[in-house]
Amino acid sequence: MKLRLIALAAAIAAAGSAVPASATGKMTCNAPQAQWKSMDSLQAKLKKEGWQLRKAKVDGGCYEVYGTDPDGNRVEAYFHPVSFKKLLVSRRGEVIFRAK
Repeated sequence: MKLRLIALAAAIAAAGSAVPASATGKMTCNAPQAQWKSMDSLQAKLKKEGWQLRKAKVDGGCYEVYGTDPDGNRVEAYFHPVSFKKLLVSRRGEVIFRAK
């Protein structure tokens, strides 16, 4: 019985380590990286639209941006790396925009 519990615990630990540490699971984009536009291009586009950016990174194959949107909301937003389509915008855990 004890050996089964140890084996079960090891299997659960191994399964948990298979998930990428950096991905939050909020959004996933599946596009070949060779087709991605640059992060700098996205940041320039957003600044031109009135966003104030604090941080940008790749998460789940999408571009994730932290900052203030043109309406003055402090948000976390996800964009497709090829089209720059806005996929998800949330404020303090509350979704305020989700692409359909």
